[in-house]
Amino acid sequence: MSLGAPHVILLLVAVQRLLELALAKRNTARLLAQGAREVGAGHYPLFVLLHGGWLLALFLVVPADAPINLWLLALFALLQAGRVWVIATLGRFWTTRIITLPNAPLVRRGPFRWVRHPNYLIVAGELAVLPLVFGQVWLALLFSVLNLPLTRHRVAVENAALRDRPNAPSPSIAAPEGSR
Repeated sequence: MSLGAPHVILLLVAVQRLLELALAKRNTARLLAQGAREVGAGHYPLFVLLHGGWLLALFLVVPADAPINLWLLALFALLQAGRVWVIATLGRFWTTRIITLPNAPLVRRGPFRWVRHPNYLIVAGELAVLPLVFGQVWLALLFSVLNLPLTRHRVAVENAALRDRPNAPSPSIAAPEGSR
């Protein structure tokens, strides 16, 4: 199998995700050492499977010489900027798991000023846009559909975990994702 520009892009995305996992693991360990607790751990492997399967499917299905839609690639790059913004805003509280530190106030700055769960919106966009960059409409649809029930469940678990935190919104309003 020869590597083409599409595979290089996919490898860069994979490296980015692995670096993010290393950061998340470090932040998780620090938070747990400070008395935080994890909630909703049971569904976490499903997200790992979904995201790993998404990248693997793209790598296996996209031909090395697949045309690249530069407009959609630019949109994907914009989504990556949003992803970095979320991670930077949450700082030491950013993890890939739901880790909650009792009595820590919810984050209300950065993208959380406007959107309660910005990272989940970004991820939904990524799952759709990156396959479309390479013309893989069916992969965009498949992984977008698979992501919906997982994300819906995760948001509910996260909202419940954050409900009693200082400056938490009323139970009828969702709390920001990752705001530990």
